[in-house]
Order: sequence, then structure tokens, then C-alpha cells
Amino acid sequence: TSIGNSAFYNCSSLTSVTIPNSVTSIGSSAFYGCSSLTSVTIPNSVTSIGSSAFFNCSSLTSVTIPNSVTSIGSSAFFNCSSLTSVTIPNSVTSIGDYAFYGCSSLKSITIPNSVTSVGNEAFEGTGIYTNTANWKNGALYINNCLIKVKEDFMGDYAIKAGTHLIADGAFDGCTSLTSVTIPKSVTSIGDGTFSGCSSLTSVTIPKSVISIGGRAFYGCSSLTSITIPKSVTSIGERAFFKCSSLTSVTIPNSVTKIGYSAFYKCSSLTSVTIGNSVTSIRRSAFEHCSSLTSMKYTGTKGQWNKIKLAKNWAHGSKIQVVRCTDGEIRL
Repeated sequence: TSIGNSAFYNCSSLTSVTIPNSVTSIGSSAFYGCSSLTSVTIPNSVTSIGSSAFFNCSSLTSVTIPNSVTSIGSSAFFNCSSLTSVTIPNSVTSIGDYAFYGCSSLKSITIPNSVTSVGNEAFEGTGIYTNTANWKNGALYINNCLIKVKEDFMGDYAIKAGTHLIADGAFDGCTSLTSVTIPKSVTSIGDGTFSGCSSLTSVTIPKSVISIGGRAFYGCSSLTSITIPKSVTSIGERAFFKCSSLTSVTIPNSVTKIGYSAFYKCSSLTSVTIGNSVTSIRRSAFEHCSSLTSMKYTGTKGQWNKIKLAKNWAHGSKIQVVRCTDGEIRL
């Protein structure tokens, strides 16, 4: 069973709650606005905490998340301004956008290595975020996770050795960032990680990375080339949207899907190689790549013809030929 969406929405008189062992999930906005709630006991049966589940529970002082929980939803503890203590167990793999946003009394937290994604601004406004002593060389780390680099950072940045995870939007808006070095300990580049880094010209993605998130390099208008390692299996939606200086890209055989608008308006793109494991190219993936006249495909014509090509996948481009290993396909 579950505690349904908005089950106790704005129950301002509720002061404490014990969730029974029969409950497996806490729904979206379940305790939204329960401003008098001071304590909550979550049993080991619960596997997920929904979005905005404890949104604006401004009297909640502490919460223990049991080791059965695998995900903490977006804005789950948004503006829980009295929250001083949270334990995130090794079972958790994802922390949503704004999950602890505005938890101004939260001064310390542990992010275990089990976590593979931390959402945008998940810890902004916490006591951790606002304490200037926690920022070193313009960057905030929590354990082995890079949370944020200040937008006024200038020049080249080397991510600290041993970093396990880069939070979504970590470099978002760093318009003076020129290059970045990512250590081999990093396994994913999250959503919007380098969004709006308009001066970024160089980034080396290590072979440890298996996924490039949506909008990861959105609007990186100075980026001229990118090498995607053979370890990468997915490229998210709008990953390289409007990278107007990008001239060449090779998508390795490990990638199975090219996401929606992945290379939209990459107007300088002239060279594209697509690996033979790609099974789908989504809508607008290469739309308005106005300099692109041909593509190379590392498989056969028969394999290409089996790829699920969305309508308008290359609308506005000038692609006429796909060069396969056994000949050309005219589009």
C-alpha cells in the first residue's frame, strides 16, 4: 500500500506521524504544508519518497530514511527550514531536483556512493550551501559529489580526484569556464551539467562515463569538438542543443539511442559518425544542422534501415547521403 498523493495536504494541526509497516511508498505531496509536523517515523517497508512529500514542513527537525528507500523525489523536503539532521542510507540511488532546497538549518549530510544522480539545486539554501567555509576554490563538494561551481568562476577547472558524481547543473551558467578536466572516478554527466557554459572550448570525457544527461552541454556555443568514449551508452535529450561551434562528433558503438534534439541547431557540424548499435534516432536529433551534408555509419545498409528514425530527425539539415560499410544510402 501507499500513502496517496496529497493525503495529508496542508494538515497544519498534525504534529507527529508513525507510518505503518504495510506502506511501501509515500506519495507526491503526501504531507505537503504540514507546518506543525515535528517528527515522522518511516518504516523499512517504504521504498520511495514522492515529490514534494514533506514540502514546507517547516517544524520538522529530523528524519531517518530507512535503508529500504531507493529514491528521494523532487522537492521532497523543500523548505523544511527546521530540519537539522538527515541520514541518507546506502540504498538510495537518486536524489531529485530541489529535494532539500531551503533547509536552512541543515548543516551536514552524507551522500553515499550508492547515489548515481543528484538533481538540480538539491541542496541550495541549506546550511551546507550557505556556509562559505564549505566552498573551496569556488566549488562545493559533499563527500565525493561535486554539488556546484560558482557562476563567476573563470578559466580552467579540474574536478577533484576521487569525485564519484557531478550533480545536475553543477556548472550551469558558468559563462567564463573555458575547460574542464573530469577524473576517471566519474561515471555520469548529469542533466544540465554544463548548460550555458558559453566559453567552454574543451572537455575530456573519461572512459568511466556511461551516460551523458539531457541538456548536458546545452548552449555551449564555443565547444568545437567532443570525443564521446566507448563506455557511453546513452546521450540524453538536448544534450548538445545549439552548440553552434561544434564541427565534428563521433558516436561510439556503445550508444543505443540518440535523444530528442540531441544536436539541434549545431549549425557548424560537418562531420558525424554514428555507431552501429544505435537503434533509434529521436525527433529533431540533427534538426537545423545546416552545414551537415552527409553522415558516416559504422554498420551496413541493412542495419541502418532497421534504425527507428523519428519524423523530422534531420529536418533543416542538408544530409543527402549516409555512408555505410557496404555502400551509400541516399536520403
